[in-house]
Amino acid sequence: MIQRIQSIYLLAVALATGVLPFWLPLWYTADLVEVFAASELWILLVFLGGAALALIALFSFKTRQHQFVLNRFNILLNLFLLGSFVFRTLKLSGEAAVSEKGIGLLIPVFSIVLLVLANKAIRKDEELVKSVDRLR
Repeated sequence: MIQRIQSIYLLAVALATGVLPFWLPLWYTADLVEVFAASELWILLVFLGGAALALIALFSFKTRQHQFVLNRFNILLNLFLLGSFVFRTLKLSGEAAVSEKGIGLLIPVFSIVLLVLANKAIRKDEELVKSVDRLR
């Protein structure tokens, strides 16, 4: 059911975590070489796992509770990725002539925000269904 707003949010998460890490650099090395998600295997697997979880949650629209739990697990996965990026950023040396951090480090932040919005919409749908069941 793509007409629901949480489906749009989940599709945006799947596209953001599945496509953007290959276009946006995560950070730069000392030689100003761009590092993408494909450069390190574990980062690639976490990004693709997040995209797969978002797609699985998108297509499990008939079971809203299952969708809600998958989104929470995806939020935890993105928090882990964000924490590792923050740790890596703090390990990098201070500001040089150019910034060593890439815009791709913000992908987990956007994913978390979209997943929270999707969970809020799922909860709203669940409350609507329960209220309709009460009237019968």
